[in-house]
Parts: sequence; structure tokens; C-alpha cells
Amino acid sequence: MKVITLCGSTKFKQQFREAEAAITLQGNIVISLGFFEQSEGIQITEEQDKMFEAIHYRKIDMSDEIFVIDVDGYIGSSTRKEINYAIANGKGVHYYSKENPAF
Repeated sequence: MKVITLCGSTKFKQQFREAEAAITLQGNIVISLGFFEQSEGIQITEEQDKMFEAIHYRKIDMSDEIFVIDVDGYIGSSTRKEINYAIANGKGVHYYSKENPAF
């Protein structure tokens, strides 16, 4: 069993939920987002944004790998930094756009 952190734009809430279920059903532990500010229209401050970024990097630290929710190949700048961080720290990286048929 692996620990897998989901990364990607918060506008893809439905795809995050699909990935959470599929990856859990494969016998893995899934770490996801606490909320989806873009999908849910939640406003956060710059200070909160920095705090959430630090929290997400810590989630990556706790994981064996990350799973990038890149609908239609979309990867924003924050997600790109998370991918680079994961790679630099020896974590595996998998992509929704490449594995979507499994869902």
C-alpha cells in the first residue's frame, strides 16, 4: 500500500473525487485537498495561500508519490512547482491525463 498525494488545480474538484475513490479502491492511502477554492468560490488571503502551499508540500513529504490531476493536460504554475518538488525529493509522479481510462 502506498501513500499518494493528489496535486492539481482546485477547479477540478470532480476529477479529484474520482481519483480519490479509484486510488483508494486500489488499496492506497490518498491525501487530497482540504477544500477547492476555485470550484467552490472560496476567497483566501495571500497569507492563507502561502500556508496552504506549505501544508501541501508537507503532504508530499509524507507521500510515496503524487498523482497529478491534469485534466486535458492542464498544469498550472503551483502544480508545476509541486511536481518539481516531488521529483527533487525522489517521489514518483503519475498523471490523470495518462491514466484517466482507468477511472
